[in-house]
Amino acid sequence: MSTITQAIGDFVSNFVAFVLMIILAIVSFFFVVFVVDFGASLAGYGGDEYVVLSSALLVAAAILAGGISPLSDLSGSTETTRQDATVTADD
Repeated sequence: MSTITQAIGDFVSNFVAFVLMIILAIVSFFFVVFVVDFGASLAGYGGDEYVVLSSALLVAAAILAGGISPLSDLSGSTETTRQDATVTADD
């Protein structure tokens, strides 16, 4: 029975994490729209045609970069590259 309760607990925690990530992505999108619109008005661009598009691209890039960078940390290849660089620098 404990494996069933653990599986249900894992499912609930994954679902809560999924909902939280969606909410944070929406909030960050609204914030980026505000920043891009304000920056465009400071630069003198009056049109609002591309504010949502540029904000969507910025948020998508940030989400992808946040998801990809931890994967390189898990591989451990960066750590061995740093060790190799320090060994060759000392020689």
